[in-house]
Amino acid sequence: MKFKYNNSVIFKEPEKTFSKTWVVCICAIFCCILWGSAFPCVKIGYKLFEIDTSSPQSLILFAGTRFSLAGALVIAFGSVSKRKFLIPKAKNWWCVAIVALFQTALQYTFFYIGLANCTGVKSSVLNGLGVFFTIIAACFIFRTEKFNLVKLFGCVLGFGGVILINIGGDFSFEFKLTGEGFIIFSGLSAAMAAGFVKIFSKREDTTAICGWQFLCGGLLLVIIGLAAGGRITHIDVGAAFMLLYLAFLSACAFTLQSFLLRYNPVSKVAVFKSTNPLFGALFSALILGESGQLLSWFTLAALALVCFGIFVINKFGEKRPSIKKTE
Repeated sequence: MKFKYNNSVIFKEPEKTFSKTWVVCICAIFCCILWGSAFPCVKIGYKLFEIDTSSPQSLILFAGTRFSLAGALVIAFGSVSKRKFLIPKAKNWWCVAIVALFQTALQYTFFYIGLANCTGVKSSVLNGLGVFFTIIAACFIFRTEKFNLVKLFGCVLGFGGVILINIGGDFSFEFKLTGEGFIIFSGLSAAMAAGFVKIFSKREDTTAICGWQFLCGGLLLVIIGLAAGGRITHIDVGAAFMLLYLAFLSACAFTLQSFLLRYNPVSKVAVFKSTNPLFGALFSALILGESGQLLSWFTLAALALVCFGIFVINKFGEKRPSIKKTE
């Protein structure tokens, strides 16, 4: 079997390209590798920029700077690839505003503050809840999929993993609203954004939505951070490189995910996101030196529950009869 794909085929026939299983697999796993690397890299960014992690306004300013740059990168890429300046239609700016609110402003306000008060390994496992929230939102809020017992079982497994990671090795329930709680809220916001992207991508160019929602959401965070007294007082070559990498991974991963969501069922894309908590925990252990927490039995068991739950939902969820409401 020969795969002959070039740029013209990809951009002229995106539905044919991005709906192929092997393309979905490669792109989705690549996105998860990028997202997994974000957990330790954001923490390293706090140190390189000498950001006071006890100052939420400075964390919000840092997030806004990253995503404003990510938006500029996506818009530049889209403009070059389409050979014209990439901008949404006037009638679709409200779509961009809604996605910007959930995908960038809310998700990363919660994520950056939560990550500053939680370990990278624990955050990556908790972030895996985003997949379950996405499935639940698709079934009950956006009505793009049907809910069934298999999906219920998968969600129970996932939530079980979250409970286990918070119980810890000494069976003491450790939960902080601005730490673990905000990471969970971040996943909930991301799930809402995925549902909106699925719907709005039928009305507007996917790259335009991604680029401008990043830019608008990022600028909003910058304004809020500065107005609240947030400051970034230190920058050097290493810090600038880290900021550029964080912007690149967001621009690349979310643009790819948006294309996948546009041309595939949410479940088909989400099955590969079972690797997201694995990569996040692995990179955090290797880069941040959190191998002790990663190798503990409760963390490994929590990872297994979360990943198995995601796998069950997406492998078997659409092959079982859906639960119908009785009248």
